[in-house]
Amino acid sequence: MKRPLLLLLLLASTAVAAPRVGTHPGYTRLVFDLPRPASSGTPAASTQVTGGRVTVKLGLSLPAARGRLSAPGVTGYTVAGKTVTVTLAPGRKATATVLPARSGQPARLVIDVPTATAARPPARSPAAVTRPTGTARPVRPVVVLDAGHGGIDQGMRSRWVTEAEVNLSVARRVRDELRKHGVEVVMSRESNTHLSANKADDLNLRSRLATNARTTAFVSIHVNASTNPAAHGIETYYFGQPLAGQGRSLAVRENGGGSLGQELTRRAANNAQNLLGDLLAQAKVSFSRSLAQKVQARLVAATGALNRGVQTDAFYVIRNPTTAAILVEIGFGSSPVEGPRLAQPAYRDRVATAIARAILDFVHAE
Repeated sequence: MKRPLLLLLLLASTAVAAPRVGTHPGYTRLVFDLPRPASSGTPAASTQVTGGRVTVKLGLSLPAARGRLSAPGVTGYTVAGKTVTVTLAPGRKATATVLPARSGQPARLVIDVPTATAARPPARSPAAVTRPTGTARPVRPVVVLDAGHGGIDQGMRSRWVTEAEVNLSVARRVRDELRKHGVEVVMSRESNTHLSANKADDLNLRSRLATNARTTAFVSIHVNASTNPAAHGIETYYFGQPLAGQGRSLAVRENGGGSLGQELTRRAANNAQNLLGDLLAQAKVSFSRSLAQKVQARLVAATGALNRGVQTDAFYVIRNPTTAAILVEIGFGSSPVEGPRLAQPAYRDRVATAIARAILDFVHAE
């Protein structure tokens, strides 16, 4: 059976050649990552918009690729050698800008396609994910913070911490830090409550907070647990199929546990399989991966905890958001080392500050 190899090839080609697609009020943005040029500096480019398409001639070659797009204002793209062509919807125009490599990001070709009368965002912005802009003034980034569990579902418990309480405490700290930097924050809960006594509905209600055009990121905060007291460290997830050899116990537990958790994990896993053929969903996956990497790096640097890496799995709560969505496990409450740390206000401050700084890196809202 050749399917695993085919899936790997699909993912690899998407990561290399397919654009990341972002839909924003008034415009659609396509971002093509560019290979490092032979000489230093920004790759040269010339742009021509004719006959319902925008054609960009680059000073370097990209891997050949083509695909259909269903975002507003665009219908497809082709990459052939040094030429990138995007097919536009009838009556649309477009602008293209090559942005230099910066802050660990490669040089990027950014194509903006206006979809309404809203002003086009400044072309100089280097962000792969751009804050929405309105007709008169920039709109603040909106971040949804989900303090996992709560109410009838307290999550993991140990002699040191209860997960629902730690999650909310850290989420509040992240909220306060983000608001200092002008970010609008939506909390899934502000107290020890659930959104629904039905776990599937509860997870859906949380995720639906980020199914709109204004939300920039969705971050679900959790505490890990294991029957092995030696288990420790921090890991961050974005939505997708689990890596080879990766167990499903964590996803099942965070999806409600027991037979319900298994059923919700199965549904989410089927959804993850279907994402492979959806370019817009792949764009969300790409943005989510970027956010997850930033959060993981900041947390490990700030806490000195074991880096358990950035991974994918079928967490139900990050299945539905239409923006970058991640789930972060900030440590093991079952660990005799990390459990007591997670109970300390000062350590929670450190964790929250790291998450907030990563989100600010992502939305460029400093």
